[in-house]
Amino acid sequence: MDESAPAVRPGGIVGVLAVGGIVAAFMQTLVVPLIAELPRLLHTSASNATWVVTATLLASAVAMPMIGRLGDLYGKRRMLLVCMVPLIAGSVVCALSGSLIPMVVGRGLQGVGMGMIPLGISALRDLLPPERLGSSIALLSSSMGIGGAFGLPLAAVIADNMSWRVLFWGSAAMSALVATLIYLLVPATPVQARGRFDAVGAVGLGAGLVCLLLGVSKGADWGWTSGTTIGLFAATVVVLLAWGWWELRTRDPLVDLRVTARTQVLLTNAASVVVGFSMYAQSLIVPQLLQLPEATGYGLGQSMVAAGLWMVPSGLLMMAVSPLGARLSAARGPKITLVAGSLVIALGYGSSTLLIGAPWGLMIVTAICGMGVGLAYGAMPALIMGAVPRSETASANSFNTLMRSVGTSVSAAVVGVVLSQMTIDLGGHVLPSEDGFRAGLLIGCGVALLAGIIALAIPGRGRSVTAAAGQAAPAEERAAFKA
Repeated sequence: MDESAPAVRPGGIVGVLAVGGIVAAFMQTLVVPLIAELPRLLHTSASNATWVVTATLLASAVAMPMIGRLGDLYGKRRMLLVCMVPLIAGSVVCALSGSLIPMVVGRGLQGVGMGMIPLGISALRDLLPPERLGSSIALLSSSMGIGGAFGLPLAAVIADNMSWRVLFWGSAAMSALVATLIYLLVPATPVQARGRFDAVGAVGLGAGLVCLLLGVSKGADWGWTSGTTIGLFAATVVVLLAWGWWELRTRDPLVDLRVTARTQVLLTNAASVVVGFSMYAQSLIVPQLLQLPEATGYGLGQSMVAAGLWMVPSGLLMMAVSPLGARLSAARGPKITLVAGSLVIALGYGSSTLLIGAPWGLMIVTAICGMGVGLAYGAMPALIMGAVPRSETASANSFNTLMRSVGTSVSAAVVGVVLSQMTIDLGGHVLPSEDGFRAGLLIGCGVALLAGIIALAIPGRGRSVTAAAGQAAPAEERAAFKA
C-alpha cells in the first residue's frame, strides 16, 4: 500500500475519524445493558461474566502502545485500517457466541481495535494544515464522548426490544462502514520514523500492564490483601522496572522514555491519569443513582434507557465545547485549557452536593463534567504532540491514551471500594448508601482539582501542536526536541 500522502481533504478526514471515534467509544458501553444477563446468556457465574468487560480493558491497554509505534513505523492510515479488522472480527465472534470463552475472545479483539482512537488523533498532525489542527484534535477527542453518551441508551433500547446479538451485528456493520470510509476518504500518511519494532519492549510493557490492570480490576473480587492481588502488584513493579531498563538501552524503543521524561510530556501524562479518574467516577456513580429504586430514599427509579437518555446531554456538550477549547488553546496555550477543563470537572462534581436528588439535577452534574472533559481531552493530545518529534507522534499519543485508561481503571477500583464499604440493607439486598455516593462524588471533585494543580505545573503555556506542526524535516525536528 502506497503511504505517500495525496491531496488532503480536511473536512472529510476529520469527519471520518470522528465517526471512527464514536464507533470505538460505543464498544465500551455496548455490553453495559447486558451485564446482569450475561451469566444466564453465557451459562457461567456472575464473577466469570465480568471477564467480558475486563478482557476489553486489558486488550486495549496492551495494544495501544504497540499500535501507536507501528503507526509511526509503517504509516498511520495503514494501521487505522489494520485496527478495523479486530473490531469487525471481534463483533462477529461476539454475535455468534453462546458461551463465555468465545465472548471474551471477541471482546478482547474489540479492545485491540480501539487502538484506532489515539492513532486517528495522531494522523491529523500529518494530514491537516496547521490552522485546522487544534480545532480538529479537540473535535476528534470529544467525539468519543458522543459514542459513550449515545451508546448506553441505544444499546439499552436494542437489548430491551431485540436479540442481544443485534448489538454485536450492528457494531460489526458500523465498524465495516468506518473501515470503508477510511479507505476511501483518509489519505495515506507519510512514514516519519525509522528503525525496527521493539518486540521485547512490547512484551515487557504488555506483561506489566496486564499485571497492573488485572490486579486493579479484579482486586475487589479476589481481595485486596490476597496473595494473588499482592503478587500481581509486586510483579508489576518488577516487570515495569525491567522494561524501563530495556527501553533506555535499546536503539529503537517502543516508548522513548527520554522524550516521555520531558517535563511537558511527563506532567501531561500525570494529569491524564488523574483526569481519566475524575471523568470515570461520575460515569460509575450517576447511572446507579438514577436506576436505584425510589424506596431507598435517594434512588431515582429510572429505567436503563431513561438513565442513558438523562446522560446524553453530557456527550453533546462535550462536543459543543471543543471549538471553544481549541480557541482557548490557540490564544492562551493548551496548558490553560487543561487547567480550565479540570476546574470545570471539579465544579460539576461540586454541584452534585445540591443536585443529587433529581434526574434533571444529575443531568446538570454530568453536563458540567462533560464540558470539562471536552476541554481537557482536547488539550492533552495537543500538549503531547506539541512536545514530541513528528516521528513519535502516534507512539506518544497512544501512551497518553493508555495513561487515561489507567486512570479509569483506578477510578473503578476506588469507587467500587467506597460503594461496597458504605452500604444499606433494603429487603435483604445490600445497596450502596447515599453517603457512599456522595463520598464518591467528592473524591471525583478532589481528584479533578489535583489534575488542575498538576496542569498548572506544566512549564509556560505548554508547547502548542499547531506550532510544532510547522517543524520541517523529521531529523531536524527530533534533534530540536532532544536538545
